[in-house]
Amino acid sequence: MMVKQLRVGPMQNFVYLVADKPGGEALAIDSGFEIEPIVKVARHSNFKVKFTVATHNHSDHTATLKRLATVFGAKVAAYEHSPIDHDVSLKDGDELLVGENKVKVIYTPGHTKDSICLYDGQNLFTGDTLFIGNCGRTDLHGGSPEEMFRSLHEVILKLPTSTTIYPGHDYGDVPFRKLGEEACSNPTLSARSYEEFLRVP
Repeated sequence: MMVKQLRVGPMQNFVYLVADKPGGEALAIDSGFEIEPIVKVARHSNFKVKFTVATHNHSDHTATLKRLATVFGAKVAAYEHSPIDHDVSLKDGDELLVGENKVKVIYTPGHTKDSICLYDGQNLFTGDTLFIGNCGRTDLHGGSPEEMFRSLHEVILKLPTSTTIYPGHDYGDVPFRKLGEEACSNPTLSARSYEEFLRVP
């Protein structure tokens, strides 16, 4: 699938447009605090945005999600128990149809109770679950280090090493990376036990 990675807003957020082909159907992943760069790229690429998807409920990812959906005539999609207003309720294992391609929903709590990742078979959009070089905070409301450890080690690390990780913030030394490389360099993934994971700064 085609991936457009856009850095938006004052908090180094990454927003994604994922399309089945040039001029084809697409979904927008998160929205940040501004929609203009997203709308500009989508229209320039002639994408038909079908869904705007929240990876979790924090406002730096969702503040303009409904507005973005309105511009495109799209539906807001979020985890079924997410507190944000949404049209499509998602649960683990659901698939969003984008053109002739399917994007799978993977439930990954730890940063928040409603955190999800999106997987198209080659690319994993991780929101604030996994960054390049670290993982999302677990000390905010709804966070859980135990759930984060399970999401990283029992879910994400089970995916093919060739999977490209696309995070929700530009916090790393590169904007994206293969899971196999990240598993070796990211201490939250290379931790051999939960106790070692807890010691990662």
